[in-house]
Amino acid sequence: MKKVFLNLAGFLLFSCGSYNSIDSFYEAHKNDAQVTAIRVPRFMFSLASEISPEMKSLVGNTKDLRYMQFPSTTESQTRFLNDQMNSFAGGSFIEVFRKNDELKRNVVSIREKRDVVKEILIYNNDNVNGSFLYFNGNFDPMKVRELAKNNEFQNFSNGLLPQFNLQTPGVVNE
Repeated sequence: MKKVFLNLAGFLLFSCGSYNSIDSFYEAHKNDAQVTAIRVPRFMFSLASEISPEMKSLVGNTKDLRYMQFPSTTESQTRFLNDQMNSFAGGSFIEVFRKNDELKRNVVSIREKRDVVKEILIYNNDNVNGSFLYFNGNFDPMKVRELAKNNEFQNFSNGLLPQFNLQTPGVVNE
């Protein structure tokens, strides 16, 4: 009985912890209403690297690139997205930059392995849209710090949708 209980407890902890992974979050929300979800295939990285010279060097070391944009026009939507970011950053990510303005957020978090940054997660929420930009690869920590300090990740996020000729959900061009 004790062994069954320990196995059940371990399974529950594993399932709850895996929800806080980028893969689980992406899969759980990519089909939500008014969500833009992009998982850039490797052959299109060259297109994404044209957004800025700084990003060209970063994208060259990327193995996985994802972007999700959510509506964040209500307090409950904004709180949900902020809570999701806090759960990611509270895990094995290290927050390297955060700017809070009431419910608005700008957060850059990384996951390291020795002296290499392996994952970068950028979260922006302006109370209209919330977005997650995720990089997986091998990145120079000094370059990541410089990009975060100079707000280049925000510029990259802003340039990603037009680069792939995508429309923001709910916006009608007239």
